[in-house]
Amino acid sequence: MSQRSFSDLEYSAKRKQTRRDRFLGEIDAITPWAALVEAIEPHYPKGKRGRPPIGLERMLRMYVAQQCFNLSDEGIEDAVYDSQAIRGFVGIDLSREDAPDATTLLQFRRLLEQHNLTQIIFDRINAHLQQRGLMLREGTVVDATLIAAPPSTKNREKARDPEMHQAKKGNQWYFGMKAHIGADVVTGLVHTVKGTAANVSDVSQVPELLHGEEASLHGDAGYIGAEKRLNGHRPETHIARKRGTVRAMQDGPERDQVRADERQKAQLRSIVEHPFHVLKNLFGYRKVRYRGLKKNTAQLHSLFALANLYRARRWGLLPKG
Repeated sequence: MSQRSFSDLEYSAKRKQTRRDRFLGEIDAITPWAALVEAIEPHYPKGKRGRPPIGLERMLRMYVAQQCFNLSDEGIEDAVYDSQAIRGFVGIDLSREDAPDATTLLQFRRLLEQHNLTQIIFDRINAHLQQRGLMLREGTVVDATLIAAPPSTKNREKARDPEMHQAKKGNQWYFGMKAHIGADVVTGLVHTVKGTAANVSDVSQVPELLHGEEASLHGDAGYIGAEKRLNGHRPETHIARKRGTVRAMQDGPERDQVRADERQKAQLRSIVEHPFHVLKNLFGYRKVRYRGLKKNTAQLHSLFALANLYRARRWGLLPKG
């Protein structure tokens, strides 16, 4: 074991544990690091020439911390030097070594994108959760959220991102992309992620958001007609009615029954909002960081995988070591 510095000893002896300490401790405890390293290792440089590569798990931990705190490559490099909590999570001892620089992390991130490894990370984490009974696969709730992209043309190309588009929600126009998800109706854990331009309709993505074993499909009014788009596997659909059709009904027992049914549907669907809450409010992911759908969809797989882990900690079924 390496000798601990005075700053490490002083930090470990502090009386109060910060929220960042608790958060990183929980992520560290519930992440299947061995399975993720095994998935990435075949594509990771072996270091036969030139400078020896930095350890794979260390780079993976730095990447995970970057996603959890919504930092740029340079931002997470600075955070490793500034924050003892992040430094301990990554496994850096500044008295013996420097932190991986932003360029090294950029190359690692491109490696994940090039070999579609963020999708594999997402699948490995979900398999890890399913082994512990957290993916029940009884029903799927589908939903989508808009992720903003910079509309400015003050860049090298003098143009907005050509793969992003604008869409109208209510009376407001948004420019960016959509994150479509399929989530477990009981636990709310996300099992499928799809990224598209913002102008792609929600209902058109339904066939790609199902895992094929669910008995029921739930969605808001944006998914009316979903059953017509399903091929082969056809779960029982529970799609919300448009509010205008319910308001237009005459007062009476029939309207009361419809309103009660819609309230019950809404209560079941509400669980799909929790992953979006983790992404946007806890991880701070409200605007795309990269240009193009491929890079941003790759990041979405990482973010929703970590959101699943963060939410799964509530059930206390995962090993703490």
